[in-house]
Amino acid sequence: MSHDVHHFSMGMWVFFLSYATAVMGSFVGLSCVSRSLDEPRRSGNWWLLMASLSIGGVGIWLMHFIGMMGFSVPGTPIRYDLSPTVFSVVLAVLATLVGLRIADVRSVSSRSVPEGARLLIGGVLMGVAVSLMHYSGMSAIRIRGTIEHEIGFVVASVAIGVVASTVALALARRARRFQLRVAAAFVMGCAVVALHYTGMAGVRVTLDPSLPTPDGMTVMSLLFPAFVLGIIVLAVPITALLLASDPEDTVRDARLEQWASEVERQIDRDTVRGPVM
Repeated sequence: MSHDVHHFSMGMWVFFLSYATAVMGSFVGLSCVSRSLDEPRRSGNWWLLMASLSIGGVGIWLMHFIGMMGFSVPGTPIRYDLSPTVFSVVLAVLATLVGLRIADVRSVSSRSVPEGARLLIGGVLMGVAVSLMHYSGMSAIRIRGTIEHEIGFVVASVAIGVVASTVALALARRARRFQLRVAAAFVMGCAVVALHYTGMAGVRVTLDPSLPTPDGMTVMSLLFPAFVLGIIVLAVPITALLLASDPEDTVRDARLEQWASEVERQIDRDTVRGPVM
């Protein structure tokens, strides 16, 4: 028969930590997206790769498993199969990368596909990526029983991911200013968290006490290496963003250099002419 489940068994701090993780990963990733628009094609692709790792690996995948710390089912231990778990992170990163490439303004297809259509396609892929990551991660759960998902909540969670991802991509493409990138990150963070907990609201568990204790890893044993990898994943693009020169600073420096050269030439001309009698 159906059994009760708890989504905040460790307290509401898990919710706020998961949301903060989603926002941080999204902000770093969207900053990389914005940076890629100012770079040549080859270096721009590296920025998009770092963006997909930040958004897909940290903002989506790590947020999901932080949220799962609060998931418990009285009467059974919860374990995770490693193979579907690894598949879920690879899926999130690759699908996010594909979505970002399609939404790239310099895409080869941009001549024939309107900007709005590319944004919609990219947003749909990113939203579906969040959904597939969530449900493939859920498929890794092992309990004394079965887990099912109500179709209405599944549809609602996918719709939330698609709409918010599209909006976040649209903001990211125009996010030359820091404030807009922050706004886009909060939107994307809301998308990930809303999708996660909407999907979790549709979870239905049926226990079978006669089944043996499930094998696999606990959520804590998964999170420790995930946190370490997440820190590394974010440290690389953050360092790259800090070291990269700002295009606006480059233009400003060029204008100052030109002004200084003109002043120097004027002084030289005045020196050659000598004092006026």
